Amino acid sequence: MTKQGKVYLIGAGPGDPGLLGLKAKECLEKADAVVYDRLADPRILAYARKDAEMVYVGKASANHTMRQPDINKLLVKLAAEGKVVARLKGGDPFVFGRGGEEAIELLEAGLPFEFVPGVTSAIAVAEYAGIPVTHRHVATSFAVITGHEDPTKGESTINWKGLATAVDTLVFLMGVENIERISSQLIANGRSADCPAAVIRWGTRPEQRTLVTTLGQAAADVKKHNLKPPAIFLVGEVVKLRSQLQWFDNKPLFGKTVIVTRARAQASQLTKQLEEQGARVLEAPSIKIVPAVDYAPLQQAISNIDSYKWLVLTSSNGVEYFFEQLTKAGKDSRSLYGVKIAAIGSATAKALAAHGITADLVPSAYKAEELADALQQNITSGDKVLIARAKVAREVLPERLRELGAQVDVVTAYETVTDCENKDELLALLENGEADMITFTSSSTVTNMLDILGDKKDLLQKTVIAAIGPVTAATCIKNGLTPAVTAAEYTIDGLMSAIQSYYKE
Repeated sequence: MTKQGKVYLIGAGPGDPGLLGLKAKECLEKADAVVYDRLADPRILAYARKDAEMVYVGKASANHTMRQPDINKLLVKLAAEGKVVARLKGGDPFVFGRGGEEAIELLEAGLPFEFVPGVTSAIAVAEYAGIPVTHRHVATSFAVITGHEDPTKGESTINWKGLATAVDTLVFLMGVENIERISSQLIANGRSADCPAAVIRWGTRPEQRTLVTTLGQAAADVKKHNLKPPAIFLVGEVVKLRSQLQWFDNKPLFGKTVIVTRARAQASQLTKQLEEQGARVLEAPSIKIVPAVDYAPLQQAISNIDSYKWLVLTSSNGVEYFFEQLTKAGKDSRSLYGVKIAAIGSATAKALAAHGITADLVPSAYKAEELADALQQNITSGDKVLIARAKVAREVLPERLRELGAQVDVVTAYETVTDCENKDELLALLENGEADMITFTSSSTVTNMLDILGDKKDLLQKTVIAAIGPVTAATCIKNGLTPAVTAAEYTIDGLMSAIQSYYKE
């Protein structure tokens, strides 16, 4: 039986990935192909299946990757092949999203479709700027107008007279490039040149920028401040309320750009916390966590796991890869009965807890030296200790334990490799002086980032260095970098606290 194709015409919202709807997420997760626009956030695209066909059809001013008639034909082609297609559009498909045009073409081809509404930028962007489109006693009506009419239709069909005098709040989408014409038309048709106005660029995103002006001054101010699309142009008395309702750009780290060098799979926790505080984050992982090339030593240790008095796990990655091999050996947590388990740090302990195990020992300070000190009270000569860790790591812990007379087996649970898939984006940020801070969460992230940058590593001298703890800070110093921020507690939460304190000073 031939699989029936279908197209979901999805509104991705105005920019903040957190504004994506649940149904939109579900459609992305099951799609065979994703056709997406310029403004789609990478984190939204990450909901797509790893094997999904990804097709970029973004359109910027005077630069169309694919024109609308060709996009329509592409959707028909993919659906006719029996594919479930997620057509991801910024904002809402029916608010200047040309979703109706795409649906009509599918209808004419006899192919099924559904609309999945999205949060429109017409309201959300204004809201993130602290400007309500309606407000009791101030504005009882609003209109959403395109700032870029179809050039093929000849004369404008916008009712300038009605808009100028009959509607309280006007929201022009895609109107920045035509702001002079829009302003002059409204003034000519009765709107006061002194009417409050605002231009909001990259609304709902950490790089949001809001310019408060007047209708008569708007065009000159946009030129003066070099504001470019994407942006909305809002006109109305409600703009005055921003002074009271401004919230998004009041966040502690708003306006700061932070580079996160942690492995992609683990960066989300730090990224999320930074963005919650208003920061713009570039994830530029300098390391990638990969399975060990040779698991024979770990598998041998697991087969004799009951011979060990202590199992030491030094990271959440170590936990996950250890248990993966434990499962492959036909064992589970019960196999660890009688084995005491030590964990470096709360994150490692939490990963163990997810497997139903409470760590017997977690040092007060999350580094090898502290763990060695803590184990000293619990190790006697001849005790066997298994350390499952990254292939490349400091030898402090095994050396200290051997000095106590312990028999120590160090096995590789995972490896770290140098990786930075968006090096060009990283370099552009550093070269343009846009990066306020770069974070390092391990010695490997430091050394790998220096390898990635090569002869451009001096660019790191132009930004604030933040280290998760003294070991990472020491690696920075060893390589000519001076951390301005070093976390007192060697965790992501501790690093966030240190970053916030730094910017409060």
